[in-house]
Formats: sequence, C-alpha cells, structure tokens
Amino acid sequence: MTFDELLTTRRSIRKYQDIPVPLDIVKEMIRESTLAPSSGNEQPWKFIIVDNKQMLERMSTESKNNILARIDANPDDYAKKYQGLLQNESYNVFFNAPCLVIILGNSGVKNLFVDCALAASYFMMAATSRGLGTCWVNLGTQIHDPEMKKKLNIPDDCTIVAPITLGYPVSIPSAPKRNDPEIIKIITPRQE
Repeated sequence: MTFDELLTTRRSIRKYQDIPVPLDIVKEMIRESTLAPSSGNEQPWKFIIVDNKQMLERMSTESKNNILARIDANPDDYAKKYQGLLQNESYNVFFNAPCLVIILGNSGVKNLFVDCALAASYFMMAATSRGLGTCWVNLGTQIHDPEMKKKLNIPDDCTIVAPITLGYPVSIPSAPKRNDPEIIKIITPRQE
C-alpha cells in the first residue's frame, strides 16, 4: 500500500467482523504508534488493550450513563445530539468491536492531547496498512467508576485521550466529501 493509498483508505469503521485481532499484531501497532513525534520528545502516551467483549460492554454502559448524567446536568452539552442513541440499551459506543486500544497519559503533561492524538494517528494508519479498521470513539473517554478504572489499571493521575476500536471491518465505507484546503496566505520571497 502506498502512502497515498493509506491516506485515502483509512476510514472510521463502525461495523466489525466477529474475528479477534491477534495480540502480537496489536502490540506491534502500538510500538509503531510510539514513533510519532511528541512535544519535547516527552512520549507521554500509555496504552491499555481491551479484547474482552464483556468488559467492553460494561465500559460502554459506564460511558453512556456518565454522558447522559452530564446532559441532564447541562442540557446545552455538546453530547445532547447523541442523547437518543445513548438511551438505546442495545447501542454499544464501541460498535461491538473485538478490541479497544485506549491511549492515555499523565494529566499534568502540557501537550498530552496533541501528543496522544499524534500517536493515535500513527496507530490508525498502522491498522489500515494491515487491513484492520479503527474508529476513535470520544464517547468512550467517560470512564469514572473507581472499580472499573482499577480493573483497567487507569492511574488516578491519568486522562483517557483516545479510545480506538480495532477489528476487521465488515466493509470500508467510501470517503466523505472533503472540503478544499483553506490556504489563508502564501508568503514567498517576492512578497516579504
């Protein structure tokens, strides 16, 4: 796969085959994601692999309940547009994927979200290059239950940045239309 094919093939996948992803492949992709740049070369990312469907269902329920409580407390919350979906008991925020990789890091790191987003991008490209699908599920960041955090081994001083579903796609959707880039200005030596 050429780099151009990789960029145009990567899609957010929301339907997965019921086939497990071998852990050695997941670990290999995580190693590749740590080649991403990070501010000051801090490399603040940490990873959790969840390939247990029951745990993923419990995490989905936890996230849904926490987001719905947040919407109840603030009806203007941006997640309000997902309220109907989140109220559906059969809806799984992780799309019933066979695997989830959580990218997280120490909450005190200044550029944590940017650095982890770069690692997430590398991870998603590594998956695409292997015929795997991913979807960054921001709804899955809402894990607050202390017992669940303990089972996932999430330290109290860490923030979940990127929960990424992983699996073999049922199909790969076509790319949505992209807007042309908005180049605000080009400064050349003749225009200084």
